[in-house]
Amino acid sequence: MSSNRISDENLPAEQESAHAEVERADDPFANPGMPAHRPRIQDIDERAAKRSERAVAAMFTLSMLATIGFIASFVAFPVDKIVYIWPFGHVSALNFSLGLTLGVALFAIGAGAIHWARTLMSDVEIIQERHPIEATPEVAAQAKKDFLLGSAESGFGRRKLIRNTMFGALAMVPLSGVVLLRDLGPLPEDKLRTTFWKKGLMLINQNTNEPLRPEDVTVGSLTFAQPEGLDDHNPDFNNEIAKAALMIVRIQPSEIKDKRELEWSHEGIVAYSKICTHVGCPISLYEQQTHHVLCPCHQSTFDLSDGARVIFGPAGHALPQLRIGVNDEGYLEALGDFDEPVGPSFWERG
Repeated sequence: MSSNRISDENLPAEQESAHAEVERADDPFANPGMPAHRPRIQDIDERAAKRSERAVAAMFTLSMLATIGFIASFVAFPVDKIVYIWPFGHVSALNFSLGLTLGVALFAIGAGAIHWARTLMSDVEIIQERHPIEATPEVAAQAKKDFLLGSAESGFGRRKLIRNTMFGALAMVPLSGVVLLRDLGPLPEDKLRTTFWKKGLMLINQNTNEPLRPEDVTVGSLTFAQPEGLDDHNPDFNNEIAKAALMIVRIQPSEIKDKRELEWSHEGIVAYSKICTHVGCPISLYEQQTHHVLCPCHQSTFDLSDGARVIFGPAGHALPQLRIGVNDEGYLEALGDFDEPVGPSFWERG
């Protein structure tokens, strides 16, 4: 039976193209094929390519200058300096300058990379059929060949101005993060291991600001104390009291289970750090019958009759004890600093 349909193989090139267009019109899902490649001005005019190269290098250079500006702003502007900038109003000069310079540094790198790719790198589209995930030796060799070809066509090795300025921009941007490390403050050294307490300092009642005598601490009471010489006029008061805050209770010596705790006490008066060893909250609740103290933040519970060990909650270790005695005037005094660092664990504590 004869057919009126003409085979594509028998059509001239012009008619074949026209026939393909008719088929695409009939089938909207037909493969339209690759569009004809149109060369860019940079592909045919070396002067235009040089202009693009200089533009990309200028963006990378701008990024380097912005990074330098970031570092200079961090050093030049004080934290409390406020300026008026339209249309933002009154803003922090430091925050505004840091945000502006860092934004320009990152934007310039991105803009330079995009401009480089769109104007100087090869834009010829290549079709490759789907294949299994595992590459055959032939495909791996072709991939390596394509990579080397792409590297050559990108001009990365030939266009040294772009390459060098890009390396400079990428190398300098991380300096912004390095400079910001200054805001973490100085190294703690041994400040986390020691407090204001030392031998001979009297225990001062935080409520009355008077030295404590043994008779001032009664059974069942919870007394808070601070070191002698540490008051509100001390410029480092807040930092020091956060470590040196003390709680004092009187327990019948016969009820103290820990031998060292008894030796470090005075007539059953024991002194422990007030700072919870979980996240540093101040302990403020005391139960007389059990001698338990409770941290109100996360319910860590410590037994003051047994070395202040943890009996419940997320705290990681017992409360540090302060060894106390009585001086010649009859006042309670410290016989040294805490036996271990107070508060939560930290990276060097071990």
